[in-house]
Amino acid sequence: MTRARRALVLLGALALACGPGDEQWDVTGVVREVYPEESQLKIEHAAIPGVMPAMTMSFDVADPAWLDGLEPGQYVEFRLLRRGGRYAIVALEAPGADDPDAAGDGGGASGALARAADPAPDFALTDQYGRPLELRALRGAPVLLDFVYTRCPGPCPVLTGIHGDVRKSLDPDERARLRSVSITLDPAYDTPEVLAAYARERGLDTDGWSFATGEPGAVAAVVRAYGVGTIRNADGDIDHTVATFLIDADGRIVERYLGLEHEPERIRDDVRALL
Repeated sequence: MTRARRALVLLGALALACGPGDEQWDVTGVVREVYPEESQLKIEHAAIPGVMPAMTMSFDVADPAWLDGLEPGQYVEFRLLRRGGRYAIVALEAPGADDPDAAGDGGGASGALARAADPAPDFALTDQYGRPLELRALRGAPVLLDFVYTRCPGPCPVLTGIHGDVRKSLDPDERARLRSVSITLDPAYDTPEVLAAYARERGLDTDGWSFATGEPGAVAAVVRAYGVGTIRNADGDIDHTVATFLIDADGRIVERYLGLEHEPERIRDDVRALL
């Protein structure tokens, strides 16, 4: 058992006792804000079937010490207790934040996401046509970078659709000057041919839009470098941070978008500001 997994079990043992009428669920999400003085976390969390859809909410935290070291952008697993009409986090862990053994197939849960103003980590992968793709080769043009996988049952097709709408909303000259890159989180399955089919089935114009894969180790290194948290479930689904990075022509991150709540028009305007 890894240190991160042991920590989750130990924190679970400290959880508030579940009394009559109480309910608990294990949930995953991404930290949006940390409020130490209020002992609260704002988390963009996955749906809890039969309870609430995926959304961003603030929750009380049973032990304020669990907030130490947490930052916006971190992937977390937590146990949520409902007692009466109130919700509280009664166990919390950021898998992989300090434990490389906690890695999943897509690169493992990670620490904080790469930040705006950071240099964008370089990579050498393969696009959907089998051609080499390196970030450094795209210098001179802004890049809209995201992470998806083709068998994703939830956010990935939505994210791909949003970025398709961004490209459609640009005029032809602007669109020709923007490069889009979608890196798979499931390289063992998502071959170039599978990625090409994913784009084709969605009617995407891939002129200037690369869907990238590579050897699992190479992809995992890129996922870790950008701080994108992933955990592969027993059913093969991959829980992951939903994150997009806007990179300027000099290779520096200028904006990042977490989740799916960003309107295409906002991203389009940010792209136009770079152009």
